[in-house]
Amino acid sequence: MNAIPELAALLARAERVLERLEAVLPASPEPPDWGAATAFRWRRRHGRAGLEAVLAPHRIRLSDLKDVDDQKQRIDRNTRQFLAGRHANNVLLTGARGTGKSSLVKALLTAHAKNGLRLIEVDKSDLIDLPDIVELVRGRPERFILFCDDLSFEEGEAAYKALKSVLDGSVAAVSDNVLIYATSNRRHLMPEYMDENLQARHRDGEVHPGEAVEEKISLSERFGLWLSFYPFSQDEYLAVVRHWLKRFQVPAAEFETARGEALQWALMRGSRSGRVAWQFARDYAGRYEP
Repeated sequence: MNAIPELAALLARAERVLERLEAVLPASPEPPDWGAATAFRWRRRHGRAGLEAVLAPHRIRLSDLKDVDDQKQRIDRNTRQFLAGRHANNVLLTGARGTGKSSLVKALLTAHAKNGLRLIEVDKSDLIDLPDIVELVRGRPERFILFCDDLSFEEGEAAYKALKSVLDGSVAAVSDNVLIYATSNRRHLMPEYMDENLQARHRDGEVHPGEAVEEKISLSERFGLWLSFYPFSQDEYLAVVRHWLKRFQVPAAEFETARGEALQWALMRGSRSGRVAWQFARDYAGRYEP
């Protein structure tokens, strides 16, 4: 006769334990308000992850990016194919810092948001959540670029394997409304060491890289489109400076005066790039008094 009260007490205790577990265990990510923004960030707080709307995204235009015309044309064509529902590739943008890799991806959103393009920024530390993000957007009418900026890995990182799996190594197919665009200063996304060249093998007159090198190449090769960016020449750098001075409403008569300062600015920074040109133009425009 005492079995029923004991069973009821046991069930009550089990319910309390489950409530505590639910509070601790991460819940499935909830979809955001898709109409609130065109750009989103994947954020993890207190063990819970989800998409946050970016209400004021960096709006840069494709026309603002100078001396990267070939890269711009190729990635824009790939993105248009994607938006039209045709075959398109994941994209890896690599090369010199400050030459417009990240800005180019942001400019694509400015150009094509009206056509259903959406951008989701994912930090490297959160790449292990890529399968959850892909499932969250599966079936949506929008087309999503998962944007991984300044990507690089060290040996054995879990995020490396997660990205590799999502690109094309997983049993589950990636939704056709998702592409991955990543930027990196490293062509193969991982550090390369001189002694790795000693692992190369010669077979039938051909050179085959060692296992460590092949492992590094295997990730970057999963991106169907590679775009390389190079340091600017002096003339290219000055052309970008003139463009931004004009955008910041500095009179054309001031351009020659600004030229020497722009060159000195680049010398002090140790770099001639679009980013350095933009930073100089902001400084000069801020100091300029008609």
